[in-house]
Amino acid sequence: MPSNGSVLDTRPGERPGVEPASELSLHHERIRARGVNPYVYWTVRAVLQPFLHLYFRLRREGREHIPANGPLLLAANHRNFLDPFVIACCIRRPIYFVAKRGLFDKRLQGWFLNALGAFPVRRGEADEESLATARALLERGEAVLIFPEGTRIRGGSLGEPRRGVGRLALETAAPVVPVAVTGTDRARSRRFIIRPARVAIRCGRPLRYPLVESPSAGLAAAVTDRIWPCVAIQWEWLGGAPPRRSPPAQPAFVARRAA
Repeated sequence: MPSNGSVLDTRPGERPGVEPASELSLHHERIRARGVNPYVYWTVRAVLQPFLHLYFRLRREGREHIPANGPLLLAANHRNFLDPFVIACCIRRPIYFVAKRGLFDKRLQGWFLNALGAFPVRRGEADEESLATARALLERGEAVLIFPEGTRIRGGSLGEPRRGVGRLALETAAPVVPVAVTGTDRARSRRFIIRPARVAIRCGRPLRYPLVESPSAGLAAAVTDRIWPCVAIQWEWLGGAPPRRSPPAQPAFVARRAA
């Protein structure tokens, strides 16, 4: 969920980064006002969860770290569109999650995703509306899943996080549970066929931060820099490749000599 970027031009009375009333805004309003559609959500979950357990030989670790109630922010790495559904198998209440705006272009598909708890995000720009929706959900005690990398990482190690997760953690004081998922990147082929793969999920201990009404970009980035290594720990515990670490900075005289 990106929170960085330039503020868009706005008309009087409009919030920065929020488009006028549109289909996307309707999805946000529906989620804020009604939440998931219980008939759709629990029916789909009753069918999908046994399938995911058997087909992916799903292994879940650290579920005892997930609070049973109250606001909850799940910060996870992202490999496949299946990630929200397999992570939902770790929690016994609905989870809400962001999905790219293109998935909501088709009206019926958008309604269905919305009924399952998804709300759209404009990737690559400052999307204040998606942040406002996540904040509203957390303030009423819901569980929200976000992917700090901002997009799916197809392979290799983890990507670089964006500071939206740190901003939400500070603005809501919701506990943050770091989550790692492995194996879902092997479950989907180029022909959109879901293949059997061994999938594992690991949840870490909740992280807590004080409530800050209007955190600066630097403070949000600093909190994100504390959250993401905890996701990396769960990731490496499951056998994921260690994150790429930048080489230590060299003293100026060494750099000049090397040049």
